[in-house]
Amino acid sequence: MSLSDLKQPLHIGNLALPSRFFLAPLAGYTNLPFRLVARPLGGLGLATTDLVNARSLIEKRRQALELIETRPKDQPLAVQIFGTVKEELCAAAQLLQSIGVSIVDLNMGCPVHKVVRGGGGSAMMREADKTVALVHALVESVKIPVTVKMRLGWDDENISAPFFAREFERAGVAAVTIHGRTRAQGFSGSVNRPGIRAVVEAVERIPIIGNGDIRTVEDARTMFAETGCAAIGIGRGALLNPWIFRQCEAALVRGEPVVTTSYAERINFMVSHYEMLQSFRGERVACIQFRKMSRWYGRSLRIPKATQHRLVMLKDAAGFHALVAELRTMTPRPETQSARGEPTIPVPSKPNERW
Repeated sequence: MSLSDLKQPLHIGNLALPSRFFLAPLAGYTNLPFRLVARPLGGLGLATTDLVNARSLIEKRRQALELIETRPKDQPLAVQIFGTVKEELCAAAQLLQSIGVSIVDLNMGCPVHKVVRGGGGSAMMREADKTVALVHALVESVKIPVTVKMRLGWDDENISAPFFAREFERAGVAAVTIHGRTRAQGFSGSVNRPGIRAVVEAVERIPIIGNGDIRTVEDARTMFAETGCAAIGIGRGALLNPWIFRQCEAALVRGEPVVTTSYAERINFMVSHYEMLQSFRGERVACIQFRKMSRWYGRSLRIPKATQHRLVMLKDAAGFHALVAELRTMTPRPETQSARGEPTIPVPSKPNERW
């Protein structure tokens, strides 16, 4: 796909999307409050929920229902499910269809042990026949589009994503997202764009979404140019810079210069995010959940370590707003606009079967 093709509408199944820049799921981060404050910034074509256990969903457990919670302004939305039992996955997909979800996304990419040990996530790439049959049944169980997110393979000796993408297309899957790393890599090393391109070349018509290491507009440009993917999923890059979708849309689709965001805009976004969390979860839970984002806002705003520590230890709304008042009086550091050197999501740093 050339950059000129980005101006053409993108469809996943019968769903027309407003942009080719998607918010990729990051457990504990890209929840409903974050999505609701990120969407109005512009340029976001599709968002996907945190991964949800299919069994927990059909049993209507509180945590699962919270993960799929949405609002009319949170559209279009894909719900990502995981599991290994065909009947449970199909029932979960049917439930999601019944409540108006746009897309059901099957997780075949999660590398962590608590998901893999039961045969879910990346482990599904080790059982080809079973997985292809399961995906075929999942597609047949609903009328809404079914998509799959997966990695390149289990390890460098088992790069199976091109095979799976081809088989999934034959089964009726509407799109595939490829995180350009193997399960053995975890989140270490660099994304393998030639590997993503091999997946693009393995299918005939369905869109392939490239995912991994998209921090800047130039990263997105390179992903399109080197892989030929139809769209891009952005995760960690969106935590540091939620404006990245708008910036990519402006630069790559309309040919406009990238407009950076001001220190004040970043503070205002942080305030909106906290207040949205509080409106959904209450003051105590909002403070607990917001602590996870403290390092990202600290990096974005380049605030002193002592001030960031106060965010990490946030206990109440009064403390948050007092801290914000102080931030507004500070002179922003030049590094504020940098999109590099972001904090890491706390995940294993090297291959380990006991993640």
